[in-house]
Amino acid sequence: MTIRNLDALFRPASLAVVGPNRFGAEVADLLLTRIAGAGFRGQILTIACPGKADAAPARAVRSLADLDKAPDLALYLGAPKDAPAAVAALGGAGTRAVAALSPGYDRWDDATVTATLQAARPHTLRLLGPGSLGIAAPAAGLAAHLGVCEAGTGDLAFIARSGTVVNATLSWAKANGIGFSAIASLGQRTDVDVSDLLDWFALDYRTRAILVHLETIANPRKFLSAARVAARSKPVVVLRSGASRERIGERVTHAGRIAAQDAVYDAALARAGVLRVEDIDEMFEAVETVSRVKPVAGRRLAILATGGSLATLAGDQLERQGGQIAELDAETTAHLQPVMRQGETRANPLTLHETSSPERYGEAARILLKDRNVDAVLAVAAPSAFTRLEDVASELAKAHAASQSGYGRRKPLLVALTAGAPLPRQPLDAARIPCHASASEAVRSFMHLVRYADAREMLMAAPPSLPAGFTTDSERAQHLVRQALDEGRTWLHPGEISDLLACYGIHQVPSRLAATADEAEILARELLMQHERLALKLVSPQLPFKSDVGGVVLDLATPEAARAAAATLLQRIGAAHPKAEITGILLQPMVRSPSGTEIFIGLADDPSFGPVLLFGHGGTGVEVMGDVALALPPLDLNLAQALIRQTRVSKLLAGFRNRPAADLDAIALTLVKVAQIAVDLPEVRELDLNPLVADAAGVTALDARIALGEPQVHRGRHATSRLAITPYPKEWEQQLQLKDGSLVDIRPVRPEDEDRYRRFFEKVSPDDLRLRFFAPVKEFNHAFMQRLVQLDYSRAMAFAALTPGTDEILGVVRLHADPDHRTGEYAIIVQSDLKGRGLGWALMQLIIDYARSDGIETITGEVLKENSTMLAMCEALGFTVRPSADDDAIAKVTLPVAAAHLGGSEPPEQTA
Repeated sequence: MTIRNLDALFRPASLAVVGPNRFGAEVADLLLTRIAGAGFRGQILTIACPGKADAAPARAVRSLADLDKAPDLALYLGAPKDAPAAVAALGGAGTRAVAALSPGYDRWDDATVTATLQAARPHTLRLLGPGSLGIAAPAAGLAAHLGVCEAGTGDLAFIARSGTVVNATLSWAKANGIGFSAIASLGQRTDVDVSDLLDWFALDYRTRAILVHLETIANPRKFLSAARVAARSKPVVVLRSGASRERIGERVTHAGRIAAQDAVYDAALARAGVLRVEDIDEMFEAVETVSRVKPVAGRRLAILATGGSLATLAGDQLERQGGQIAELDAETTAHLQPVMRQGETRANPLTLHETSSPERYGEAARILLKDRNVDAVLAVAAPSAFTRLEDVASELAKAHAASQSGYGRRKPLLVALTAGAPLPRQPLDAARIPCHASASEAVRSFMHLVRYADAREMLMAAPPSLPAGFTTDSERAQHLVRQALDEGRTWLHPGEISDLLACYGIHQVPSRLAATADEAEILARELLMQHERLALKLVSPQLPFKSDVGGVVLDLATPEAARAAAATLLQRIGAAHPKAEITGILLQPMVRSPSGTEIFIGLADDPSFGPVLLFGHGGTGVEVMGDVALALPPLDLNLAQALIRQTRVSKLLAGFRNRPAADLDAIALTLVKVAQIAVDLPEVRELDLNPLVADAAGVTALDARIALGEPQVHRGRHATSRLAITPYPKEWEQQLQLKDGSLVDIRPVRPEDEDRYRRFFEKVSPDDLRLRFFAPVKEFNHAFMQRLVQLDYSRAMAFAALTPGTDEILGVVRLHADPDHRTGEYAIIVQSDLKGRGLGWALMQLIIDYARSDGIETITGEVLKENSTMLAMCEALGFTVRPSADDDAIAKVTLPVAAAHLGGSEPPEQTA
């Protein structure tokens, strides 16, 4: 259940305070007074919960039986033990939502929660809480909450689990004049959760941006899907608490020990297109910035300031926070010479004299905003005896307005007026220019824009399992891990690891496992025939970090040296760790690469988000160096490259001086392969490839360990994977034969189809495009195309028909489910010169088949009435056709999936 009946929480026609009140008359009186004072226009009732006679114009009744009609929303103040019966009675009478309120955190036991949810389910009644402070929707006159103060009217939605955070946020917002479209205090999240409310507010026209406080996520796949949908339409800013209380349990690999849960949340929120912040004031600062200013195209900032110290402070903050001082082009530098401070040779940061006129400020800002090497401009101004900050703000607003006119990329201007409060910001507010009280705040806002832009690029990435043309032997790999688990083992042996990595084309240095020192000598003699030096390593399930126990011996040049080293090692480890099981001694050739860099790739298992991929600087100090970035699988090559760029070691890999660059494409492909292991093999719980040597020739794994466990899948509908992000549904790839005998390949649309899609549209006539999009289409820009090719497969599906061999798109059908996943809206288009071959009919039957398998009950669509052939096909498939209530030119078509007419002959084709 998602948004069903949530309108009863935020737009109720009537409400009731339901008792008997276990909190005392003061609580009920506060609640009733606040409801009446907010101007709620519906009926207000009290049921078995009397308050003071003058508390509110509420009608008091003894029981629900005394009412002719049940309230839309019930605010429950009764005892937990009575909640199941009360909810059953309210739901049976027609109440659609219940908020179980508490002035403090009030946790119900699991049995009571289960009984209450079972009582609500037959009536699709929604339960908020228990332990909730309530709901506010100021525009609707609804203040059904026990918060510290009223919520002002505005356009920000706020969702929080903690009542304390709700109170702190209400207080902060009131002091700073910030209002809300709605506030929801979740409490115990027994039914209504963050994901449901993200879906609701994503569709709410009153909400400009969504603010979320959370601690944990019960259903990560549901949350990420909802967050990605919401973030496509408006900013979503998350404040998470609880990291300091988290402890990493027993982990048996570097990956497991590095993947702290809060770092995993960072990666997950970034992948969802969500901007994460650290405190309440930063939350509001961030949402004001990203909702006023479009995302930037990069992290190159130009800084303009009065005084060298202000400019330097801003530049220092920028470098600390990961931004870049823009390198201005020669033309810009030349134009800035007349306004630069005498003696200054550097144009960025640009230092003006403190006596500079406001007009000079504006002129400098205009010049900087035109530079193609600049992604945004920060102007920092301090008060002086010679210039009024109000005039500086006005000139900066004019400069910004001038830069927004005409064509080309429009760049943000951020302003810091270091004058204390109140700031003379009126001209800037009118121009929607973010204004801050310090340079550090302004730089932080710029980095919000940078991270928000990065997040938007990632938010809808649902990569194919592997790059085209790459194959795996997943069946062989599955057999290896299943055999080990059936034998009661939680580790793969070195030979099994080599076989598994080979199944995915991951190159590893040759290895031989010896059980004794004598066998080590024999194997060393074989290896030394082809290699100059050998490494000898301990293999023990109980001692996975072999360097910690002195379990590695390097640079062995003779078989005799290998035997002696193995004997000494076995004796020493046996004495020091008598309970450790010694699998054997691993011998490998020494890999020497003068230009090589040691890197680390790993998989960890997060209790909330499932598999997590790690990349960073490798070697024995991987945990100490802390240069590791995390991502959620599945990955494509673009996401893998982005993961590499998050680390400091990426600068080494890029090459410097006479050191050649490593093969970054090979590293990215290795990351994609490891991500695919997470997709294919849920039994792989932890994996280390450490170190891998990366150089210009490619990537080679020198050491690897793989820990196993029985697979665990996510809860929720159609949960077949423990991945938090629904992977590419390869199972829907197929080939269809059209009625003229020709064959077409069918597969789900993928992100890399953007260029194919654009070429496809070039072969569709303007009139057919108008019938599909209901208006003439003149340009298919990147943003438009992204919406077509980046799919959240847990909510939407698009099938492309392609020419076998060339992969050119011939037609596409798509279906987008509503948040409740009961109804899906379809659209279809085929190449204009292919009509009559049965392609449209085949695609429609395929999407109906998909809807049936996915549990969608009804397919709907809108078709222009002039599109008679499309309407005829809909009728042949079993759709009902009715006029649209909103537009006389449009027909609404509806198909109960169970009633679809599959098979048979089809009418002429057209688009819809």
